[in-house]
Amino acid sequence: MALTEKRNVSSKLNPKRPKIDIESIVEGILGSRKRANDVFDILESLRSAKEKDVISAASACSKLFSTLLERKDLFIGKLPDEDEALNGDYSAEEKYHIFMRHRYNSCVEMLLEYLHHEVHEVKESVLSCLMKFAAAEGQHPLEDMDWSEHYSFPRQLIQLVVDNILSKTTDNSLLISKFQEYLEMEDVRYYVMSSIRVNVSAVMEKNKEVLLHVYQNNVFTLMSSINMPSQESELTNFMVKQEAKLEDWKATKLSVSEVFEIITLLLIDLKCLPVSMYKKVLVILHDAVLPHMIKPTLMIDFLTAAYDVGGAISLLALNGLFVLIHQHNLDYPDFYRKLYNLLEPSVFHAKYRARFFHLVNLFLSSSHLPVYLVAAFAKRLARLALTAPPTALLIVLPFIYNLIRRHPSCRVLIHKPTAEDEALEDPYVMDEEDPVHCCALESSLWEIKTLQKHYHPDVAKAAMLINTPLPVQEDDISEVLEITTHELMERDLKSETKSVPLEFETATELLRGGDVIKQHFSLV
Repeated sequence: MALTEKRNVSSKLNPKRPKIDIESIVEGILGSRKRANDVFDILESLRSAKEKDVISAASACSKLFSTLLERKDLFIGKLPDEDEALNGDYSAEEKYHIFMRHRYNSCVEMLLEYLHHEVHEVKESVLSCLMKFAAAEGQHPLEDMDWSEHYSFPRQLIQLVVDNILSKTTDNSLLISKFQEYLEMEDVRYYVMSSIRVNVSAVMEKNKEVLLHVYQNNVFTLMSSINMPSQESELTNFMVKQEAKLEDWKATKLSVSEVFEIITLLLIDLKCLPVSMYKKVLVILHDAVLPHMIKPTLMIDFLTAAYDVGGAISLLALNGLFVLIHQHNLDYPDFYRKLYNLLEPSVFHAKYRARFFHLVNLFLSSSHLPVYLVAAFAKRLARLALTAPPTALLIVLPFIYNLIRRHPSCRVLIHKPTAEDEALEDPYVMDEEDPVHCCALESSLWEIKTLQKHYHPDVAKAAMLINTPLPVQEDDISEVLEITTHELMERDLKSETKSVPLEFETATELLRGGDVIKQHFSLV
């Protein structure tokens, strides 16, 4: 059968057209080159309006073209124009290879379009098909090169897949979760990150003043799905197996950290990050980004700017700043002043309350901090405790006690002698932003004394500890950092009630006694 240059592959489903057995067609094409034109029937099914037909056709295409790649039945090298191939000086076998290569390219184009389909099952099926093509192309390259000197990997196809996954209009979080299973392979991870870098650079260049929140979310979701290897020795899982030694290839030597660093910097450089994206980046920055960057100090400007924003953004920026201060010698002169001002009533109700107090505890753990600074933090927390919920108070009170244990000079806040004629006015200035001038050392922790009358027994009990000498051993606040109101109520409800023995005499002649009283009044 002569090869046909083109056939009308309609995008509309013809209801009169009989249902085809697509599996038989695939077997027929693979069994005989005379049935090569039947490939158009498969491509027509791929254009169906029914999702089931599309999924079935994608599966058939996967089997067909993967087998053709293995057989080397697709043209290798620079693909000539189809008209030129049919009329040119090519052998029958070469014409067949060129014809099938063009059909393969058409199939890939259609599959890439389906990555934008509204039905997730279709997108997932298409993605699986494309990644099978990538694996087959890696083992049987379609480029005519000396592969003993190059790493055979389908870079172009992976770039196209990434470009379509990073949609500007559709949230592809579900599709990316499917794509994540391929990112466990070392070579796929490397070239996907390279593709993200190219894509983000191109999008930023074209959309300098446009807000692309959906696109930013897709980039972040894809980036956060990448699990970076901790050691080079772990690089053993590859999609494309190479004949040469693994250490000879670029993907194993990894400038992965360089690529990861560039993508991160490009992502945070996108103008006008929405608050939700800002938070997502900061949540993972300290443990999923900074350890894999060659120069973590490049994040200083981003983190200090985030720390100046205030509210939840500042709380989340603390993690990254902690890493830079303790591991990379970041000098931040106003750090404690800003940390002091983050102590507001809203911090007790913040989603990241546990993380915040854990970090504040670390920052105030040094015994070399000046007394006035520690006293300012203790006093501010005590003042905020007056309106804090019980769950927060069970954190704050042990926290203050630990500060006093570390800095015995702060005991003056507990034992504050006063003269009889001294005015009962607190010199502490709550509105003062600078802990140097808030006069904390001239005040006392009378707020804790007040909390001894708190309605919750656990809080009152914790506040009573200030009446006795504090033990040297610090309280472990990690156990109460995550406690919620529900857990606190459940704990109270499950607490055992003690039976109290009572001594009483049973009234046996109550009614008779009433008659006696009645007789008495009648006699009177």
